[in-house]
Amino acid sequence: MPDDLLSQFEQASLDITRLGHRPDNDTLLRIYALYKQGSEGDVHGARPGFFDFVGTAKYEAWSKLRGTGRDQAMRDYIKLVRDLGG
Repeated sequence: MPDDLLSQFEQASLDITRLGHRPDNDTLLRIYALYKQGSEGDVHGARPGFFDFVGTAKYEAWSKLRGTGRDQAMRDYIKLVRDLGG
């Protein structure tokens, strides 16, 4: 992966913490999933238990990106953060 893409991805991960507003839950799940796909690749590990609603939602959001390349996930993450004003 190009160093420039990695540095933009890292900068976006800092910028997202400085937003002046809290995105809606669907957007937060998209942010989480793109970050995980960009940093770790396809979903791994056991699916959270039935009563772990937040963990399950995060796991499912990330699993929907299965097969998406890490570089593409990074680009999508950077674009989303920029669109949010980060």
